[in-house]
Amino acid sequence: RIPETRTGLSVAVIGSGPAGLACADVLNQQGHKVTVYEREDRPGGLLMYGIPNMKLDKGKVERRVNLLEEEGIEFVCNAEIGVNVNVETIRNANDALVLCTGATIPRDLPVPGRDAKGIHFAMEFLTKNQKRLMMTRDGTLESEWGEHITAEGKDVIVIGGGDTGTDCIGTSMRHRCKSIVNFELMGRPPDARADSNPWPEWPKVYGVDYGHGEVQAVFGQDPREYGVITTEFLVDDDNNVKGLRTSDAKLGPSGVEIVPDSEREWPCDLVLLAMGFVSPEHDISSQLSLALDPRENIRATYGEYATSMDGVFAAGDCRRGQSLVVWAINEGRGAALKCDAYLQNLQKATAK
Repeated sequence: RIPETRTGLSVAVIGSGPAGLACADVLNQQGHKVTVYEREDRPGGLLMYGIPNMKLDKGKVERRVNLLEEEGIEFVCNAEIGVNVNVETIRNANDALVLCTGATIPRDLPVPGRDAKGIHFAMEFLTKNQKRLMMTRDGTLESEWGEHITAEGKDVIVIGGGDTGTDCIGTSMRHRCKSIVNFELMGRPPDARADSNPWPEWPKVYGVDYGHGEVQAVFGQDPREYGVITTEFLVDDDNNVKGLRTSDAKLGPSGVEIVPDSEREWPCDLVLLAMGFVSPEHDISSQLSLALDPRENIRATYGEYATSMDGVFAAGDCRRGQSLVVWAINEGRGAALKCDAYLQNLQKATAK
């Protein structure tokens, strides 16, 4: 689908995840020159390095990127805008800018012992694992590889549920971990919808994802422990994590409450923090002085996508907060249409 005509206008899309790819595709089809900037060594963002192979084959991501390149989109990798590439340079070299950087600041667990070795954010674990697999496939592992985080032979604890937590479980199982436990702060959900959770609301019911099923098949039990709050990381003399101290938790009138006299200790030598993401990084937004919303996402109204700076748009998780891939694609396309309308008006004004 190579566009038959070009407008002579250019757009920079920052981020090549689902929002960025969707946005770039629509803008390119409208005839604009589109350059996508990605800070990693390959395009794809979350699709390439955040979602494991067993859920999304990377050949499919590469095929889509290759098609977009053939249609005229340029990809620039190893370009971290606002860090090793000046954002003002990119802004001044293009007629519009669309930010699709995702929400990449993970939620931390600042309890005693947090600085111990063997405690990692989920995306660090998943990304390094995926890079290792890609380098192995390409035959560059020995020459390019750095630190590897492995769960092989280890007692693993994943703190936090959701898709990312499940991906950590599934990846740890493929590393052949010794054991695995998954802490969830809230209590076990019911097997069927509660009266307070009617259709079409998202069903808050108990379910078994692929990672849970794999643990059940190998170790004979579901890895999830519900209503658990971590209060301390236990550390050995070499500053390696050796366990967790927890208490039971329940939802009270003022939020999550610790159940008295419920303290337990859990042995482990690898902890993966999968508690979600709090906001996008702000290298770009601070340098452009963009307005933020109360959750520190880039402020831009859904359906309009325009930020507080003329000609700069935002879409996906950096605007709405941590969400689903389908929402990122939806917002990327929507932002592209608003950006295209902006460029058409710019072209008309220039022609006068």
